[in-house]
Amino acid sequence: MSYTINRRRFLAATSIATLASALPRATGKAFAQSENELRVVVSGGDYGKAGIEAYLKPFEAETGIKMIPITDEIPLAQVELMVSTNSVSADVIGLNYPQGNIAAKKGLLERIDYSIFKKEELDSTLDFAKDSYGIGVTAYAYPMVYNTEAYPAGKPRPSTWAEFWDAEKFPGVRTLVDGQLGSQGPWEEALLADGVAPDAIYPMDIDRVFASLDKIKPHIRKWWGTGSEIQQMMHDKTAALYQAYDGRTNNLIAQGSPLEINWNQAKLTWDFWIIPKGGPNVKNAQKFVEFATRADRQAAFAKIFPTAPTNLKAFDLLPESLGRSFPTHPDNVKGSIYINSGWYTEAGADGVTNTERLIQRWNEWILQ
Repeated sequence: MSYTINRRRFLAATSIATLASALPRATGKAFAQSENELRVVVSGGDYGKAGIEAYLKPFEAETGIKMIPITDEIPLAQVELMVSTNSVSADVIGLNYPQGNIAAKKGLLERIDYSIFKKEELDSTLDFAKDSYGIGVTAYAYPMVYNTEAYPAGKPRPSTWAEFWDAEKFPGVRTLVDGQLGSQGPWEEALLADGVAPDAIYPMDIDRVFASLDKIKPHIRKWWGTGSEIQQMMHDKTAALYQAYDGRTNNLIAQGSPLEINWNQAKLTWDFWIIPKGGPNVKNAQKFVEFATRADRQAAFAKIFPTAPTNLKAFDLLPESLGRSFPTHPDNVKGSIYINSGWYTEAGADGVTNTERLIQRWNEWILQ
């Protein structure tokens, strides 16, 4: 998947229904599949090319199963359509955590067969990545980022979100992600800043979230929405402190921008390999998912397209400098905060989800 604008579109699926008109052109009935082939959604662009090289080609060479890449994205709505009409045309799909969570709740997915995994591979896979109905492809984070010209190494810097909120002790312009999508807002950060313990964030106290945001609001130059937007802001040095995507930040660091990531309390989310329920090649799909989450395969992918592995043994196969740029590196992941997608999709007695409540509150609050 593309980890810029597309990531934002994926997150929107937790609160906004995807219209049928937005579905990819082909439906399941358009394909006639044999038992010795697999159709895998690898997405497009460089990310898709990396998936073909690191996963599909080696799997075909090892098993003899013909691999057919789908260089597109399949949204949750189409997964539901394929399963409900018994016309599953994609055997393995990458979905982000919120979408995967919804799909599992709707009964759209096969259980992952962990019995076929090697023990050493499974043991080295991060716990959050081992879900009953999906297994982690890659992870990404929303860390705090320093402009090192404003906050050079060796000088006092904020290291927690409570300190980020303390503009008197740590002066400087800030920027945070906006809350227009509900599931991508600075909610967890606001609670941490207000003294909530990391293991007590969920269920969120929404009133407390916005009371905390009231305190930081005067110090925010801009609430950013897309990856390209925050990347441009960091490139232009428009703030001293940022909340940003790790991938965008690392890209700029590689280009010489004066930036440094603080991994403490970085908010972490991830993407899953999922298997649509009732597909024609579930057994082979299970084999592929096991193969694609091996340490050597995740390392091969990360070398082509730098994204964080979920199998920690992959770091043994990566250059040290590359591995340390990822949020799942053992030294970086220790203080991470994991997004609880289940809470975002929960609905109250009125049928309104927590995501929808956050969007409503945000739209009212930002205009005040």
